[in-house]
Amino acid sequence: MDKVMSLVLFSRGPPTGSRGELGFDGRVVLYPSNRNLKDYLSWRQADCHINNLYNTVFWTLVQKGGLTTVQAEDRLKGTLAAAKNEILFSEFDINYNKEPAIHRKGTILIWEKHDESLFKQTKGVNGERKDVHVTRSRRSVQAYHCDIIGEEFWQQHANILEDDGC
Repeated sequence: MDKVMSLVLFSRGPPTGSRGELGFDGRVVLYPSNRNLKDYLSWRQADCHINNLYNTVFWTLVQKGGLTTVQAEDRLKGTLAAAKNEILFSEFDINYNKEPAIHRKGTILIWEKHDESLFKQTKGVNGERKDVHVTRSRRSVQAYHCDIIGEEFWQQHANILEDDGC
């Protein structure tokens, strides 16, 4: 698990202030039921959305609105999502709902099985080569940027959860 927890994907290099070492905030948690797991993951996605909305407005106020970071923080104190959306739309013509899903929903990584078909060359008893069709099952990590709060995701990826009757 240590190896898994130390892996990180950065698209723009190491974070500012790091000593060149990549970091990752990860947890391994066992939940007693599928409902508990789905509730936890739904909360994490909602938290991702809240944090990204705040950061989008904050940095837009700084980079496009000319505010300092202190002024932007003061302006956003106590605001709810509707007010943040209004700032983006009315002052900067940004519709937050049209921002890429990767930012609004986060990234869900899932191990998925898929069949791989290929021809393998074998030698027969008399030394002749023969192409044999082989199908094998492989697993790979797939990234999704979608809503996991509703039931549609869980219906499309039913194999993620064990059957616990919940």
